[in-house]
Amino acid sequence: MPAAPLTEWLRGQDDRQLADLLRARPDLAAPPPADVAVLAARAGSRASVTRAAEGLDTFTLAVLDALVVADADRAPVPLDEVAALVGPEVPASRVRAAVDRLVGLALAWGEPESLSVAPAAREAGGLYPAGLGQPSPALDGVDIAAVLAELPDADRRLLGTLAHGSPVGRTRDAAVVVPLERAETPVQRLLARGLLLRRDAETVELPRQVGLVLRGESPLGTVRLDEPPMQLRQHSTVDATGAGEALELLRRAEKLVELWSVEPAAVLKAGGLGVRDVRRLARELDTDDRGAALLAELLFGAGLVADSATATSPEWMPTSAVDPWLVATPQHQWATLAAAWLDLPRLPGLAGMRDAKDKVLAPLSDDLRRPPAPAERRRVLGALADLPSGTGVASPDELADVLAWRAPRRGGRLRDEIVRWTLAEATALGLVALGAITAAGRALLADGPAQAAKAMAESMPEPIDHVLVQADLTVVAPGPLEPTLAVDVGLVADVESAGSATVYRVTEASVRRALDAGRTAEDLHELFRTRSRTPVPQGLSYLIDDVARRHGRLRGGVAASFLRCDDPVLLAEVAAHPTAASLELRRIAPTVLVSPLPLADVLEDLRKAGFAPAAEGADGQVVDLRPKGHRLPATARTRRVGTPNPPSDERLRDIVAQLRAGDTAAATRRGRTVSLAAGGGAADTAATLALLREAIEQQGHVLIDFVDSRGVATQRVVTPFRVGGGVLEGRDDTNDTVRQYPLHRITSASLISRS
Repeated sequence: MPAAPLTEWLRGQDDRQLADLLRARPDLAAPPPADVAVLAARAGSRASVTRAAEGLDTFTLAVLDALVVADADRAPVPLDEVAALVGPEVPASRVRAAVDRLVGLALAWGEPESLSVAPAAREAGGLYPAGLGQPSPALDGVDIAAVLAELPDADRRLLGTLAHGSPVGRTRDAAVVVPLERAETPVQRLLARGLLLRRDAETVELPRQVGLVLRGESPLGTVRLDEPPMQLRQHSTVDATGAGEALELLRRAEKLVELWSVEPAAVLKAGGLGVRDVRRLARELDTDDRGAALLAELLFGAGLVADSATATSPEWMPTSAVDPWLVATPQHQWATLAAAWLDLPRLPGLAGMRDAKDKVLAPLSDDLRRPPAPAERRRVLGALADLPSGTGVASPDELADVLAWRAPRRGGRLRDEIVRWTLAEATALGLVALGAITAAGRALLADGPAQAAKAMAESMPEPIDHVLVQADLTVVAPGPLEPTLAVDVGLVADVESAGSATVYRVTEASVRRALDAGRTAEDLHELFRTRSRTPVPQGLSYLIDDVARRHGRLRGGVAASFLRCDDPVLLAEVAAHPTAASLELRRIAPTVLVSPLPLADVLEDLRKAGFAPAAEGADGQVVDLRPKGHRLPATARTRRVGTPNPPSDERLRDIVAQLRAGDTAAATRRGRTVSLAAGGGAADTAATLALLREAIEQQGHVLIDFVDSRGVATQRVVTPFRVGGGVLEGRDDTNDTVRQYPLHRITSASLISRS
């Protein structure tokens, strides 16, 4: 019995099966197909088949290869033939389950005795499905086993190597095909017998028929039925360990912001962050180059740092978004970075590697951009989330092997490396600890950043309100400090070592820094007196008093411009003028006034007040301050992150209804049609009402094109009941429901009759 084409088979599926297909292969639904014929064309395209096959596990791919080897893309094949190719040791139920998976994805269709696949399945699987070469017509009907039995051992060994490896081999013996009696080498003899095929002067190929015979009862080779086992370990401190890593990450991130706020890093000519800047970051943040690159990528992905994009010397520096981030709670700071990493369309692990031209791949450069990266991260975290809570993998390599079995065609040549990079990065973020996913990691994966922040807050230790001051002028914070206390201690002391207990050191420079920020000596004494659980050493009090006694004796101020005049009387007249107040002019010498405002603004206002000042340069010569023209502000580069969401259940129902309507429309004969012009009109509305009333009187059907509230244009076959009040009410024949359609959303209507 011949198999139905894919189009007819899809038309025979119910609405739930079509919705399941569109959910499993969302590329088929964007944009929504007009009818089932369009859906079938998309489902059979090479790009879509390749994309769907990337999600298949090793065994299901073997079954798909068996269908291709059996030429199911040319003629239907029975399930028994497919099972025989997979191997007699494979249970029939496993083959049936794999076929059902392929049928659910529309990669295969038909009944057990009549299975077909799309021709694109052969192209998507490569030139040699299951490692078998192309068939040779010359070997049809030949008893290959008998021919092989007569071959010399050297010839059989050569054929066996090609049968169990790649079917293609390179050899100089293929330069010329000679008769069997003149053949001297195994390759020449096998070419003469037709047991090898010559592809060019240096390439031979093993015919499929020979390969199948040599493989015996395993025509597809060794088929791995189940995924490889993993050694699992149970841990009780996963969340606490992850929270510790998260706090350390935040400390380093804040340090990076501080460094680039003071001294931004240069942007390379080709884009990205230079090797020297990466090493400087690694040194300052007490991490390695890979850790420094990851931090830079995280802050960049979160929009907290950006390329200044100036024409002369662009730099990496914090953005305005970093200030609210710095004052946020630790759990929300963490959630911002974790969410940015999860959706980052880049691979930080590539930083420091070399491309095909031996060029070093720089962090923050476009060379690290990989749009599939978010999906790969979610796949790795999803595999860990499938394990019981607190259960971790013993080795990243074992997890890589499992994921390779689940989707061998995904990830490309970096497939296993991406798994290792993802685990290392997730561990640094506190999403994974001890090889297990944390509660915060599960929440981020399933519910988003808000729930992840709550889970991380429960895992983080409670902030403490005290420190321990030591006699050697060190201050120990036995845990994360309250935000205000952390700011105060960080202002008066420098971090000496970080970890679960942070050690600060008070120095003359750090005390001076606190005084520069506006703190007084009494403020510092009060801080240590009230917040230290240990007695304040006398040496610390002496240090604070000594620095405070010398602090501020020499004063400096900020001035953007100055006015000088050899005539003190004229300068006094300027200082007494009402304009001086708005210009914030202040006398610092009998002949000098200073202002915090730009010089151009000062001169303009003084000229309006009747004075005649002139501008001078550093050499005392008069300079022209007139503007040179308009300037455009530099804009930061825009980034696109994230992946499109799959269609919702409601949207899937709409798409399936549109498919049915399109099929119905294709099978009908159209009669009189009314199309509404852009913007509509009285004549259009009258004609539409007349057509709809005619259909009601005749108890007929109409095909309407309308635009829904989301702006999506669809078709519906409707049996109208009533029209009035600006609404058409009728039965939607595609899903047998009664609906109302606003007349102003109907763009055309046609009387139809069923064919």
